[in-house]
Amino acid sequence: MSNSRIKIKPVDISEYLDSEEMIEEYLKQAIEEGDPILLAHALADVAKARGMSEVAKKSGLSREGLYKALSGDTKPRYETLQKVLGALGFGLSIKPLQKIENYHQI
Repeated sequence: MSNSRIKIKPVDISEYLDSEEMIEEYLKQAIEEGDPILLAHALADVAKARGMSEVAKKSGLSREGLYKALSGDTKPRYETLQKVLGALGFGLSIKPLQKIENYHQI
């Protein structure tokens, strides 16, 4: 029996974020999960796909500050999320979780 090991290379999601539609859907899914750490990781992936230096410049954050804010080590501040989303050309919006007619049944 051979002693060969399978080598697994980590997947770099940013390599697959190659269209605006893909990026938009990726961020929507991350937001819908409701986990700010997951959203920070998703934003980091998109920023990497778009170029961290460019996103940092557009957001008004330093490159180091952007990496730190999106590292997932801590929950990112709302203000930071807004800056990064804006730099990426996105914003947050509100939508009802259920139909209006069902609202009165609660």
